[in-house]
Amino acid sequence: MIAELSPADKAKFAAARRAVDFVEDGMRLGLGTGSTAAWMVKCLGNRVRNEGLKIRGVPTSSRTAALAADCGIEVITLDQAGWLDLTIDGADEFDADYRLIKGGGGAHLQEKIVAAASDRMLVITDPSKDVATLGAFPLPLEVIPFGMETTRRLVERVLADADVDGRGTAFRKAGEGLFVTDEGNHTLDLQLGRIGDPEGLSAALNAIPGVVENGLFMNICDVIVIGHEDGRAVTRQKGKGGEEETRLDFAEEDKLFQADN
Repeated sequence: MIAELSPADKAKFAAARRAVDFVEDGMRLGLGTGSTAAWMVKCLGNRVRNEGLKIRGVPTSSRTAALAADCGIEVITLDQAGWLDLTIDGADEFDADYRLIKGGGGAHLQEKIVAAASDRMLVITDPSKDVATLGAFPLPLEVIPFGMETTRRLVERVLADADVDGRGTAFRKAGEGLFVTDEGNHTLDLQLGRIGDPEGLSAALNAIPGVVENGLFMNICDVIVIGHEDGRAVTRQKGKGGEEETRLDFAEEDKLFQADN
């Protein structure tokens, strides 16, 4: 199964497989949302079954909660956990300063809350998400339904004075209607092209009534694992120079994964 994955999915698996090596017995974990995070949850499930690894996971979406339960991971709430040892999640973009854009899966509010309540955040990703400047990926805002068009106009006023290349805004759709988050809110995607001052923009957007949270993650991420389609996983850690590289044998991983499931 793994050996037959697309190149993109092989890269995601390589990152996810390396990331779970950071997990230790007894940890309370934040479990991210998205296609790469789904591989991570499956890899964690294998460790639970094979090694008797005892962990408790706080999911960042209803989708992740269902997958974690299916994989045999004990699921608890953030309030039950109190504090987390590690959160593992994906990213839509990251830069050299470990700043992120997240929210392509529509779960950045829960993801940011969970990550902020963790000792460390580890991001699993692929080389296509590595950017010199954030902003090519649409920046999501979670906004409440009440007065959301007014909220959009207020956002556009902020963008008029922001250091960005584009100022397009659009509510995210799902089928014939609008996308609805797990909290019952909507997502306003900002087409910015380039964000010259992520910290300043984040503060300005979050000050707007009606905006719940934006998808800029700053001063939260500590480790980035970049998976490659050839099985390599490159690990970068904040405050440590250089990179660490490991390599997977997809055929061997395939045997283990099929035996475990």
